[in-house]
Amino acid sequence: MVTISRAQGTLTFPANFMLVAAANPCPCGYYGDPVKECTCSLGTVLRYQKRISGPLLDRIDIHIEVPRVDYEKLAGDRLGESSAKIREGAAKRPRSETEGMEKARERQRRRFGGTGLQCNGDMGPSEVRQHCGIDATGRSLLKAAMP
Repeated sequence: MVTISRAQGTLTFPANFMLVAAANPCPCGYYGDPVKECTCSLGTVLRYQKRISGPLLDRIDIHIEVPRVDYEKLAGDRLGESSAKIREGAAKRPRSETEGMEKARERQRRRFGGTGLQCNGDMGPSEVRQHCGIDATGRSLLKAAMP
């Protein structure tokens, strides 16, 4: 759900979305770039990165640093492959890999049969707890990964 609060009142709407956000690593945009040197001081970089609210960052599940993409790759007219084309290419993969992908898809279809869910990304906290239990080793790894 998405809730919008204003002085006049609050409205809540049903929603199914994925938020994708992007930010430069520093004011000049080149901190950590392997090709162009950053012109910002370390203090400037830290102040810039602290401008993003901690509570906002806490609500973003996955943080990924994305490297520079060459202009030629962005400007090229090469089209990506469709899922059907990729599936056709599966015939060239080892049989065990192809069978594994199909078995995973079938398990997902059975798991969500009659629930209205289509894929793992549609699961809420209760479905994750129900279908994605972790053992003690996994819990230890998660605890170690948390700040």
